[in-house]
Amino acid sequence: MDFETLEEMCKGCSKCSLSATRTNCVFGVGSRTAKLMFVGEALGEHEDLTGIPFVGRAGKLLDSYLDAVGICRDDVYIANILKCRPPKNRDPLPEEQDACMPYLREQVRLIRPRYIVCLGRIAAMKLIKPDFKITREHGIWYTRGSFEMSAFYHPSALLRDPSKREAMLDDMKALAEKLGKV
Repeated sequence: MDFETLEEMCKGCSKCSLSATRTNCVFGVGSRTAKLMFVGEALGEHEDLTGIPFVGRAGKLLDSYLDAVGICRDDVYIANILKCRPPKNRDPLPEEQDACMPYLREQVRLIRPRYIVCLGRIAAMKLIKPDFKITREHGIWYTRGSFEMSAFYHPSALLRDPSKREAMLDDMKALAEKLGKV
């Protein structure tokens, strides 16, 4: 399957009730040959309106971290587990995650990133391990098949709790080092 076919399938998806309330299916954005892929849990209002992941306040904060460590947003691929917005930005339900996971798996298969960074605990619990503890395990790298995975704080968590921003910067610096950007 190619990217265009996968994206069209995703845009036409009605596997869960979120498809009835979406403005846009937010498939993903960035380099389709990226060595680095960021995966969040779900989209917010700005993302639903624009069809682009991480463009609201949390996205602007993520961009500032990328800039701080010399990683160009255009060189990475950014997606979410969910491709449609949950009402009132609630946590994704397990059945919603399960409905969208085939799209994300296929994105990973097509992109073939070397590194995957989960943004937040929900993405980490789905992609790394079910009992992932973001406060204890952020920044730790795990080998999964042909790629390495880690989880960092979700930028929206940093907006709510600025005391975690220094830890995020440390994780981003270590990521930049892995990418050879330092």
